[in-house]
Amino acid sequence: MKHALFLEMIQYMPLLDKAIAIIIGSIIISIGINFFLVPFELLDGGIIGLGLIVKYLLGIKAGLTIIVLSIPIFTIAWFKYRNYFLNSLHGMFISSFMIDLLYPLHDLFLSYFDLPALVCSVIGGILVGLGIGIMLRYEVSTGGTDLLAQFLANIFRLNVGIMIFIIDALVICVGGLLISKETFFLSVVTITFVGLTTSICTWRTT
Repeated sequence: MKHALFLEMIQYMPLLDKAIAIIIGSIIISIGINFFLVPFELLDGGIIGLGLIVKYLLGIKAGLTIIVLSIPIFTIAWFKYRNYFLNSLHGMFISSFMIDLLYPLHDLFLSYFDLPALVCSVIGGILVGLGIGIMLRYEVSTGGTDLLAQFLANIFRLNVGIMIFIIDALVICVGGLLISKETFFLSVVTITFVGLTTSICTWRTT
């Protein structure tokens, strides 16, 4: 009886590891975005960056926007990359939820810490990259263009961090045009550190 229970626990360990990775990764991503990027209207890339652009311009919640914008990519994943769909759906919902959940705390954080924009762009990029990297190590992601980057990384046999960097750069260019030149240049710093940190976290997994 004890042996059977032990085997059953072992069987569910990978699922538990993934769940923990999703929660920890999502919290780290949310901290990076809300405490370091949002105060200076900085951008991450991909779907998160698009969600932030919509938030800055229209005031719509970034997490909700991320979910809506992710629908087309997840639809494709359902038909062509079912494994990616299953491994990313929870990551997308939980990370989006955390982004909106922790957003109200950014004013409290700013009341205690007054950091320069450049420093925030670096720290924010590292935290977002770390959160994404933790999730990718357990074969889960925030979905969206991170999910798209996983597809392309497998096709072209490139590190997923590099693919994320390329996609992010395109989003940053759009954000720079719509928001400000300062947003563009500081966000370039952010996605550079997102890409580097993600690459370090996932180097041995590709």
